Amino acid sequence: MKKASYNILPGTEEILQTLGGQIKLARLRRSLSAELVAERAGISRASLWKVEKGNPAVAMGIYAAVLHALHDLDKDLLLVARDDAFGRQLQDLDLITRKCAPKRK
Repeated sequence: MKKASYNILPGTEEILQTLGGQIKLARLRRSLSAELVAERAGISRASLWKVEKGNPAVAMGIYAAVLHALHDLDKDLLLVARDDAFGRQLQDLDLITRKCAPKRK
């Protein structure tokens, strides 16, 4: 079976590895075994180990399930892109160049 390849930039790879390490530290701080967290998340221990290593092949939903299994840390996912300064600048530029409002249908 061919291994899937991903176009992950080195900076993003480092972020995933840091995230995985933080998830592992959260599990250890709570004195939870890998087996228990994997069971609560509904995944295998091997998948949990991939999460803790920051493997880019792991689905975002599995990361969320693991964070939830660590006592509702998945709520922190709402902080992602909450303050999108660059996106707001682009939006503002688009608003400035528009001459008139779009026509109503």
